[in-house]
Amino acid sequence: MNNKKFYLKYTFDFIVALIGFIITSPIILISYLVASIETGESGFFTQKRVGKDNQIFKIIKVKTMKSDTNLKTNVTTDKDPRITASGRFFRKTKIDELPQLINILKGEMSFVGPRPDVPEIINTMNEEDKEIILSVRPGITGPASLKYENEEEILAAKDNPEKYNKEVIFPDKVRINKEYIENYSFFKDIYYILKTIF
Repeated sequence: MNNKKFYLKYTFDFIVALIGFIITSPIILISYLVASIETGESGFFTQKRVGKDNQIFKIIKVKTMKSDTNLKTNVTTDKDPRITASGRFFRKTKIDELPQLINILKGEMSFVGPRPDVPEIINTMNEEDKEIILSVRPGITGPASLKYENEEEILAAKDNPEKYNKEVIFPDKVRINKEYIENYSFFKDIYYILKTIF
């Protein structure tokens, strides 16, 4: 992505994220309070993710699951017992993603791009794929996210969700994200955003 495209994308992201945050801040606040009451913890979920140029940042989401320190997995299905009642609604409506507007305003994320992964997942990628994927800011949505918008349902139907994610879904997401980056278009970004909304 050349500098002109980068600055156009960054400027668009910042302006729209600022407007979006002002408009949705009451929804974020209410969701935070509901999640806090239901989980008995902070209503925000933060986690270390890998961003552009391999920089670590903390992603911010509305908390949709109760903590379970005994469950060690990066894969979530729609049958996950940790998901709260409000959490199911927040995940279905994508309200849990709204706080990521803060990540966009901080320059850590974009509206469109590869979803940011935890370091453990990024480290399983080969160096060539990693270099391409981490050359752009991660996004809230994108072609891979749209293709697998029902990912939790897909994984819930598998006998071994982690194995299926590792061997099928994740490699396909990497392929789709590489194609997105290598053939970047600002107007395609607009298309992905509108498709996500509608």
